[in-house]
Amino acid sequence: MVETFDRDLERGKFHEIYILNEIQKKYEEAYIIDGYCKDYDIYIPELEFGVEVKSDEKSKYTGNIVIEIEFNNKASALETSKAKYWVIYDGYKYNWFKTNNIKRCISENNLKYVEFVGKGDTKSKKAYLIKKTLLYKYRELWA
Repeated sequence: MVETFDRDLERGKFHEIYILNEIQKKYEEAYIIDGYCKDYDIYIPELEFGVEVKSDEKSKYTGNIVIEIEFNNKASALETSKAKYWVIYDGYKYNWFKTNNIKRCISENNLKYVEFVGKGDTKSKKAYLIKKTLLYKYRELWA
């Protein structure tokens, strides 16, 4: 279990650094927030907003992107994020979404969350399992 957490954390850091490097090509002052921050992973001072970076490589096989909203009976991820953008790596490429567009996708399509215990977790989470074909209609181009 710790092994899975550590591996996922390492993979997550890799994606954060990759996205940071992409952002810094245009906004040099951007930086990764050290430690745990539920608001966002990267802050761009020049634009005064944050970016959340997620990875869902299993979506290559499931066709769904997991969007968490609660963990261990506490609001999390989409419910607590203050990021303007979410970047989701699906195992093939990085997909940019305005956070509000993910929420719009959920509400416009009357999606329902599911509750489950994720691999490597001991507590349950609530999340939307959104078909990539649906969610990707809400993608944005990165400025």
